Amino acid sequence: MDFGSLIALYSLLVGLALGSFMNVCIYRIPLEKSIIRPSSSCPNCGKKIRFYDNIPLISYLLLLGRCRHCHHPISWRYPAVEALTGLLSLALFIRYGLSFQYLLFLLFAATLVTISFIDLDHQIIPDVMSIPGIVAGLAAAFIPGNVSWFDSIIGIIGGGGTLFLVGLIYEKLTGKQGMGGGDVKLLAMIGAWMGWRSLPFVLLVSSLTGAIIGSIFLLMAGKGYRVRIPFGPFLSLGALFYIFFGPQLTNWYINLLL
Repeated sequence: MDFGSLIALYSLLVGLALGSFMNVCIYRIPLEKSIIRPSSSCPNCGKKIRFYDNIPLISYLLLLGRCRHCHHPISWRYPAVEALTGLLSLALFIRYGLSFQYLLFLLFAATLVTISFIDLDHQIIPDVMSIPGIVAGLAAAFIPGNVSWFDSIIGIIGGGGTLFLVGLIYEKLTGKQGMGGGDVKLLAMIGAWMGWRSLPFVLLVSSLTGAIIGSIFLLMAGKGYRVRIPFGPFLSLGALFYIFFGPQLTNWYINLLL
């Protein structure tokens, strides 16, 4: 195995390990528990999880998806988050190589995935993740190779302001709450990391995927339009799409128009 392949494999392993930590954040942050202490334990029986039962993906497969002590089923979310983060880490490494951009966008992508699963479980986007994410995105803009600090600031204002206005108009027209404050801060965070030019693409992809997947979910659930579907995962999906395909698709569309 050559050096490049070895580093690529290492990036996959880094992503898997990061995904394991993200599972702790997804479970504990909404409950306002420390993500450092105590060490991981089974949510059902409370038994401490040993290191050999906490190896990403492998332990889940060896334990057949059950706790070693009480044999209670372990949620599919745990290996799914680990595998998704591992693949994202590998894809980002292939795109950016061993660079600051790889590390920064891995941090950004991990935050988006964590926020998405919290929003799916609890329909909230914690400020403890989105607000530091805005600050981190603005700070990253001062590192060469990323969006400029000016584009980042406009992205924060444009991202947060756009959803705030959409939610305000919806509330005025229907008398019901539109976009939640968490969604507003999430799009502001995306604008901070990716600049204002990313926002039309992110909103387009998130709206289309949200409409399609949301409609399918509502039909399968059989509950009409009374079920609230979190928008955070779709915003995150739009941002991830932009990282890998956004500039190319945007340039293609502009050239097509011209």
